[in-house]
Formats: sequence, C-alpha cells, structure tokens
Amino acid sequence: MIDGMPAAEVTAVSDVGPQLRRALLACWTEVSNAGGAVGFVPPVTEDDVEPVLDALLGRVAQGREQLVVVKVGGELAGWAVLSLSVSPLRRHWATVLRVQVHPARQGQGLGRVLMTGVHDAARALGLEMLHLTVRGGYGLEGFYAGLGYREFGRMPGAIRLGPGDDREEVHLYAVL
Repeated sequence: MIDGMPAAEVTAVSDVGPQLRRALLACWTEVSNAGGAVGFVPPVTEDDVEPVLDALLGRVAQGREQLVVVKVGGELAGWAVLSLSVSPLRRHWATVLRVQVHPARQGQGLGRVLMTGVHDAARALGLEMLHLTVRGGYGLEGFYAGLGYREFGRMPGAIRLGPGDDREEVHLYAVL
C-alpha cells in the first residue's frame, strides 16, 4: 500500500467476462463524459459506447487486440488496448489505443502504472516498438514523453470535435 492506496495490479486480459465488460463500459463512458480523448465527444451514454466496446472485445477474442487493465483493490481503475498488426511486415510493433484511467482514480499515478503494464504486455508478446496518437490541445505529449515516447508527426485537422473545432492528431512512438 502506497499513500493509503491499495497496490495497483496490471494484467493482460484475453477473456472478458460480463463483470469486466460492465466495468469497461462504465469506465469508457465516464472517461468520455469527463472530457477524456478516448474516441467520443461528450455527452455519451453507455448505449453510445456499447457497440464500439463490443467490436473491440470481438477483436480481443480473435487475438487481434490485447486488453490491458489496471485494478486497484480488485476494481477496474483503467485500461488500454494493444492493437496488433496482421501484416508480417509489422508484427514487431503495435498501436496503443483507448488509454484511460477512471476519473475517480486520476491523479494517483495510475496512468504511468497502466502504461508500464502495457509496455510489459507488449514485450511479453515479443513486440519491439509501440505507436500511439493523442488529440492535440490536451497536453498529453509531455506525459508520454516521460514514458519514452517521441513525436514523429502531426496531422492537422484529423479530429473533428464539432463544427469549427478541428484538432491535430499527434503521432508518437516508443522503442521498448
């Protein structure tokens, strides 16, 4: 236990049961509604997020993606996805998607714990490099730089949050 917080446990998950599915859905919805850059623009409901989550979990079940979760006290605190390539030319790296920590757990260092677990899961899969993107204007580049990621490009206007609100998509990579 550190600073009164139970130890965080990070695991790679390939079999998602109903309880974990419900927790993932609630987390993704709450992170989105708190303004998290995880694929939606608030406000969203679980009905909005559910089909996207189910498609993701289908890819996890097929082995095309690897789910990595962080739990504190046995409860889901956050999660991320390693999206694996089917191309033989790209099997040495993956894209990290949907990195999120539940709003009630933010500010406790769990983002760093989660990403360390993502790196460990990637190494266990034999991966050598990771790629991710962040939504411009959120200041996330510094967080990822602290984890060894380097920027290699920006796509202006790639993300449209609403009429007249286009953002850059910032591309980052890390060598494991």
